[in-house]
Amino acid sequence: MSETAALPLPVLDPPAPQPDPGETGPVAGLRTFLTTPFRARTWKEFAYLIIVFVLGCLSTAYLFLAFGGSLYLSLLVIGVPVLATVILGGRVWGRIYRVLGVVLLDLELPEPPPFTSAPGPIGWLRSAFTDRASWRALLFLLCQFVLGVVVGYIVLITVVITGFVAVSPIPWALLNPQNVDGHGASHHSLAQFGDFYIDTWPRALGFAAIGVFGCFLLPWLIRGVCFLHRALSLWLLTAGRRDRALAELRQSRRAAVEDSAATLRRLERDLHDGTQARLVSIAMMLGRAEERIATGGDAGELIAQARAGSKEALTELRELVRGIHPPALDLGLEAALETLAARCAVPVELRVLLPVRPSPAIEAIAYFSVAELLTNVVKHAAANRIWVAVLPTGSDAMAVSVRDNGQGGALQPVDAPGEAVVVGGLSGLAQRARAVDGALFVDSPVGGPTVVTLVLPLAGPQ
Repeated sequence: MSETAALPLPVLDPPAPQPDPGETGPVAGLRTFLTTPFRARTWKEFAYLIIVFVLGCLSTAYLFLAFGGSLYLSLLVIGVPVLATVILGGRVWGRIYRVLGVVLLDLELPEPPPFTSAPGPIGWLRSAFTDRASWRALLFLLCQFVLGVVVGYIVLITVVITGFVAVSPIPWALLNPQNVDGHGASHHSLAQFGDFYIDTWPRALGFAAIGVFGCFLLPWLIRGVCFLHRALSLWLLTAGRRDRALAELRQSRRAAVEDSAATLRRLERDLHDGTQARLVSIAMMLGRAEERIATGGDAGELIAQARAGSKEALTELRELVRGIHPPALDLGLEAALETLAARCAVPVELRVLLPVRPSPAIEAIAYFSVAELLTNVVKHAAANRIWVAVLPTGSDAMAVSVRDNGQGGALQPVDAPGEAVVVGGLSGLAQRARAVDGALFVDSPVGGPTVVTLVLPLAGPQ
C-alpha cells in the first residue's frame, strides 16, 4: 500500500547491487568482495570522507573562532546580532553537507523548514536564537569534529598505509632503503617488526599481499564510516519530527481553508446560476400573471409554470443543503452510508461496526469521502461490485474502506522504483484526511482490485 498522508522518508543506505541471476551464496559473496573496490559507490564514499575531513577542519575553526569572537563581542551591544548571525550560519553549513550527502552518498535529505523571522529587530534576534534547524546544524558540525576529522583522519591514514604496503615492492626495489639493526648490520628493508626485516623478495611480496588484501577490506571500513555519516545527516540535517509535524499541520490547515473556499465558491455558483435564476424566472412569471389578471385575462398557465418552477427550485435547494450537511447524517453514519449505497448505480455491500459514534466533523468527512469514491468507481473502475466497510482500528480511530472489483490503476507510477502517487480526486481525499490528522492508503494494481482506506480519528484532530 502507499500512504499518501505521510511525508516521504529518506533512505539510510542505498540497496547493494544485486548479484547476477544464478550467482548465490558464496559465489555472490566472493564476487561482491572482489568487485567492491572498483565500484563507483566506493570511490564516491572515499571522496566524501576526504571532503568532509577538510570541511570538518574548517567547520571546527568556524565553531571556535566565530562563537568565541561573537561571545567576546556580546559584552558589547554589537556582539548579540553577530552571535545570532553565527547561529544562522549553521544553516549554510547544513546546506553544504546536504549537497554532499545527496551527490556522493545518494541520500534523500529534505530541506528543513525555512527560517521565518518575527517582525522587528528584537523579533529577528529571538527567531535566530530559537531556530531549531540552525542549532541542529551546529550540533552536526560539533559531531563532525569527531566523525569527520578524528575518525576521518584515522581512515585516511589507514588508506594511505594500506596502499603503500600494497605497492611496497616497487620503492623497495627502486630506492634501496637501508635499516641498521642493533648490531650495526645493514638491511635492505622498508619495514621492521622487532628483529624481523622485510629484506628479501619473498618477504616483500608477502608484505605486499597483505596490503592488497587490505585494499579489498578498505571499502567496507569506508562504508561503515559513511553509514555513520548517513545516520548523522538524516538525524540532524533534515526536518525533525516536530518540524515535520508542523509542516504537515500547516499543509493540512491550508488544504482545509482552500477546501472551504472552494465549497463556498461552488455554493455561490450553484445559487447564482441555478436557484437564483429560477427564482427570477418565477418572479417574472408571477408579474406577467398579475398583469393578465389586472386586464381580465387568464393567468392560470403562468401560475402553473411558476408553481412548477418553485418545486424545481426547492429540489435544487435540498440538493445544495444535502451537499453541505446530508440530513441522513442526523441519524448516524451508518444510515447515511445506507442512503449512498441505495443510490449507487453499482451494487454496494455495506458493513458498519463502530463501538462509539464519531464526531460530526469526522462523520461528514467519511460520508463525503465514500460518496466521492463511489462516484469514481462508477465512472472509471468498470466494476460490477463494491464493498464498503467502516471498522474500528484501536479505541480512538476508525478505518473507512472502499473496495471494488474493477480494472484498478488508480495509482500513477513515478520515476522512483516501487513508488506511486494518487491521481485525480484521491489527492483531495488525502488532504481532507490530513486536515483531521488522518491518513489515506491506496492499493490499486493494474487489473484490480482497488482498495482505498481512509483512517480517521473518532474524535477529530487533537
